[in-house]
Amino acid sequence: MQATRLPITPMVSSVDSRLDGSPIPRFFRHVGCVSMRTTVFRRLMSTEFGEVRADMLARDHVLSSLGNRTVDQALEAGLGTKEIWRAVCDAFEVPPDRR
Repeated sequence: MQATRLPITPMVSSVDSRLDGSPIPRFFRHVGCVSMRTTVFRRLMSTEFGEVRADMLARDHVLSSLGNRTVDQALEAGLGTKEIWRAVCDAFEVPPDRR
């Protein structure tokens, strides 16, 4: 039996700028939404770090800001994807224009 692949539709936000008024790049606008889908979070990780490194970081790198959990453990524990993304961005000093 072959699995059916559903198209990934990005979440659309009505927020087009950051709190400081600077524009949010179109690809990253969904981060301003109330919630972020796990698939979107994984895409952000892959875009920022590359697919292989993103998988390795999610599996192996422990973040103190996530309660001494890895990204995968934090997702499994039910932490919000936005919270996890912010923790990753802080830990790896992702520039504000890519957060």
